Amino acid sequence: MLTPCQNHNSKHRKKRLLVINPNTSKHVSLLLRDSISGVCGVHSDLDVITARWGASYIVDERSYAVAAHAALDTWSNAIQSQICKPDTVLIGCFGDPGLFALKECCDLPVTGLAEASFQQAAAIGDFAIVTGGRAWAPILERIARGTEFGTALTGIRTVEATGADLARDAHRAHELLYAACSEAASIPGVKSVILGGAGLVGFAKRLQPHFNIPLIDSVRAGAEVALAMAAEPSSG
Repeated sequence: MLTPCQNHNSKHRKKRLLVINPNTSKHVSLLLRDSISGVCGVHSDLDVITARWGASYIVDERSYAVAAHAALDTWSNAIQSQICKPDTVLIGCFGDPGLFALKECCDLPVTGLAEASFQQAAAIGDFAIVTGGRAWAPILERIARGTEFGTALTGIRTVEATGADLARDAHRAHELLYAACSEAASIPGVKSVILGGAGLVGFAKRLQPHFNIPLIDSVRAGAEVALAMAAEPSSG
């Protein structure tokens, strides 16, 4: 049974962000920590916790379904064992497995890499997505339709390599993602392109000089939105 987290908000202390990595890959957790710690800076504390079981990297519907359960298990274990006392929670996967279930059982602000980056992109206008792994396209289309930002999604471009593959080979990743972003940016009406996934972290910044519309890093967007949610006054 999931135990609701007690809200430890205090205006006199730093906010604590819990990032749940629903993959079992410790390398992905390190990518998330390295990127998000730069967003947190000295103003927020950060915990990154890796799922205890499931896929090392989510690549299809089956591993995505397992990851949703793993994300809830990770949350429950973290809170019951008092590993951390967060003010806000971020699901560190560009698919947000378990997002709505976690929102239901947790009395803290919760978001995921996809939801957060959709929010940032939709604030600019219509957007496209670039990510690794062909199987992700229908999953992301379904996720987008379930959010208030889905109508702004105008296209998805995937590359054959998975996010894990891209994270291992930066040179190949740069070439593949540049080509995919070029296609996405050329879609009529697109005002920004999201580079989605922990494995793609940092590439938005590297590729941005080649494009005249914003490239959004889903990991950075997730951290920014999660921390902004924690700073909002409680409605309870």
